[in-house]
Amino acid sequence: QVQLTESGGGVVQAGGSLRLSCAASGSIRKIYNMAWHRQAPGKQREFVARISNSGSTNYADSVKDRFTISRDNAKDMVYLQMNSLKPEDTAVYYCNAPNPGVWGKGTLVTVSS
Repeated sequence: QVQLTESGGGVVQAGGSLRLSCAASGSIRKIYNMAWHRQAPGKQREFVARISNSGSTNYADSVKDRFTISRDNAKDMVYLQMNSLKPEDTAVYYCNAPNPGVWGKGTLVTVSS
């Protein structure tokens, strides 16, 4: 079963940008959807963005027009470009393959005001 490892988190000022990466231990070519979720302190995990194998994308309203999800099947990588970051984007960000139901361990993003 594929394993997912996130990287790229850190501390950034409000208005700044970060690019998160998700490395898969195996091929993601046959995994139709790949997604990012996040969990802020004291809150439930929430959906952020999803990308299909055909490249179609969906975003949470809270990140639309600021975040961009992409995938590189040849490199078995998924990315989340985050621009115009806000303090409320502070969370642990998780990479997810909904089917087969695999989650990474997360990477922490902290946005300071």
